[in-house]
Amino acid sequence: MYEDAGVEREWVPKTWVGRLVAEGKIKSLEEILRRGIPIQEPEIVDILVPGIKEEVVEVIRVQRQTDAGELTQLRVVAAVGDGMNYVGVGKGKGKEFNIALADAVRNAKLNLIKVRKGCGSWECGCGRPHSIAAAVTGASGSVRVTLLPAPRKLGIVGNETAKIVLGLGGLQDVRVFSKGHTRNRMNYAFALHDALRNLLVMNLPQDWRG
Repeated sequence: MYEDAGVEREWVPKTWVGRLVAEGKIKSLEEILRRGIPIQEPEIVDILVPGIKEEVVEVIRVQRQTDAGELTQLRVVAAVGDGMNYVGVGKGKGKEFNIALADAVRNAKLNLIKVRKGCGSWECGCGRPHSIAAAVTGASGSVRVTLLPAPRKLGIVGNETAKIVLGLGGLQDVRVFSKGHTRNRMNYAFALHDALRNLLVMNLPQDWRG
């Protein structure tokens, strides 16, 4: 039995978190992330973060040797986010671009995190959540990035990958410094994501109150 390509199948949750979301008992993604519960179904993100955007970070052709000969596939790195609070990065492979992109977007949704914003720049001090609250580093492979708070209206001072990932997370003003093989856009994107994840567990002065 075959299904029409244009027909979407109804989502049947496979996890207990998915069932709670489908039943309307969990109404925000933050309820899940705050408890440290891993997201195992991308449909959870589709429901709780409507209008999520996706951007292609990198597309390259990769080859590997198999018993049947040389296998060529496309590797796609994608970033997703709502442009306000959440961002994720993922990679996918496939013989066709659409298949590889769908796999990358799916994995990016499973890696979604909340961006911790603030105004940590000594040049600004406006108190608005336009940047990050403190300097933070992240790494992936040979790439190491450092994110520094920046004053309002400076913008994202970094390469195109940084503008995609940080912009999807709702950050407007950040300085990005990097070391290593920065031409590897996949590792660069994952290093940025790692830095934002590390920012979530930092103990900052505003956490000391009360």
